[in-house]
Amino acid sequence: MSTKIFLVAAESSGDALGADLARALKQRDARIELVGVGGPLMAEEGIESKADIKGLAVLGFIDGLLAYSRVKRAVAATVAAVLEAKPDVVVLIDSWGFTLRVAQGVRAAAPHIKLVKYIGPQVWATRPGRAKTLAAVVDHLICIHDFETPFYAPYNLPCTVCGHPALGRFKPGDGPALRERQGFKPDDKVVLVLPGSRSSEIRRVGPTLWRAAELLDRDRPDVRLIVVAARSVHKAVIEQAPAAARVIDEREKEDAFAAATVALAASGTVTTEVALQGTPVIVGYKLGWITWALARAFLFKGKYATLMNVAADAEVAPEFIQTRCTPENIAVAAAPIIDDPAARDEQVRRQDEALALMGRGGTPAAEIAADAVLKVLSDQDRRETGT
Repeated sequence: MSTKIFLVAAESSGDALGADLARALKQRDARIELVGVGGPLMAEEGIESKADIKGLAVLGFIDGLLAYSRVKRAVAATVAAVLEAKPDVVVLIDSWGFTLRVAQGVRAAAPHIKLVKYIGPQVWATRPGRAKTLAAVVDHLICIHDFETPFYAPYNLPCTVCGHPALGRFKPGDGPALRERQGFKPDDKVVLVLPGSRSSEIRRVGPTLWRAAELLDRDRPDVRLIVVAARSVHKAVIEQAPAAARVIDEREKEDAFAAATVALAASGTVTTEVALQGTPVIVGYKLGWITWALARAFLFKGKYATLMNVAADAEVAPEFIQTRCTPENIAVAAAPIIDDPAARDEQVRRQDEALALMGRGGTPAAEIAADAVLKVLSDQDRRETGT
């Protein structure tokens, strides 16, 4: 009898993680049956979504309230799909609020199904109590950092540290080739804008990043603007981008990351992906004001939002959050990188050191995650057979 694994992803970042994990699992055992809920990348790996995840990429208190009914329906549909599929294990990928509710629903209805969380909540930065909540409903956690595991030790939740998924997904980009395709000169300064993969990020962060890019472009005739639009928000990004910006297809993103002189990016996985291509990153981020007020008063405890900075315990990539996220601040931070090759090289050097601390060059996260999922199943088999 074949092993059946159900993967659950609710937004584009989780969809990419799920696709990577699916490939790694199939490489280990072609007999594994993969089913699940996800997006287009998982569909390319043969996993047709059993529920509609469109519009579930919400962030913040108000956005969450507005999307509550939609999320509730999607949770119910996902739980129903899991119960119908009768998998041996469910892997719940990223998306804390959505996957927690799915885990609770499956655990209540079918407690024998093993549950694995792939990428845990950022308990070191906000709401450490989530560690206890997660430990109560899942059997295993696959997390990014070593420093996460002590949060779960008091609750006896087994953890596997996989490293940052972007490190294992790295493919070297061809910057000169993209510059040539776009008709840029070799010495043109390319400013890459990455406004995020959620609609709320495009609304809140995008205008600030674009205004900063225009400030950099205003007095520099050799500056060229480009943007990589995530598939999930492609239309919104195109509508927001100024006429001077070249829109790069997501399939060329590695080339675009490598081609850039500097990237202005919304905080997220993409900052690591860009740094891996040897490009300096300036980070900006804004939440809704109610969410921000709650976070600052009660939730957020970390010094930094960008994972490279967290790993290095230093502001390797300049980051500008909420009130500091202004076009002027971002442009001032980016200007020396554009104008001074030595300043650019220094930030790249520091980013490389942070990437090394994050596990660059090690076993890809998807490979470690696949082994962890299969070990959960083998441990269960041994307990059931008494061997």
